[in-house]
Amino acid sequence: MKTFDLNAAATTSPEGEAIFGLEQTGSHACYMVYGILKPGEKERLVKPGRGHEELVLAAAGDLHVTGCFTGVLKEGQAFHVAGESECRLENRGDSDAWYVIAGGHSEAGHH
Repeated sequence: MKTFDLNAAATTSPEGEAIFGLEQTGSHACYMVYGILKPGEKERLVKPGRGHEELVLAAAGDLHVTGCFTGVLKEGQAFHVAGESECRLENRGDSDAWYVIAGGHSEAGHH
């Protein structure tokens, strides 16, 4: 089995995210996004898109969320978002905040 270092990929990415999906697995069935928000960073868009659903997890640190869900997503908490709904993530803390987005298809034949 091959593993993928999403932390290293997200740390070196200008967007602060690493996507684990089709390119690595060869499958359209599911994907995962590993992201890092620096202290004070905001406006990180979460929008699954037509035919997709996502679960958003605050993996380390609390995230302030506005949009389809508004409130504080505490470390270890998650929410569900689907389709064209969107929200934005913000890190108001003093250290990096990590999040994981797991997604997949909700409509057959999308691709």
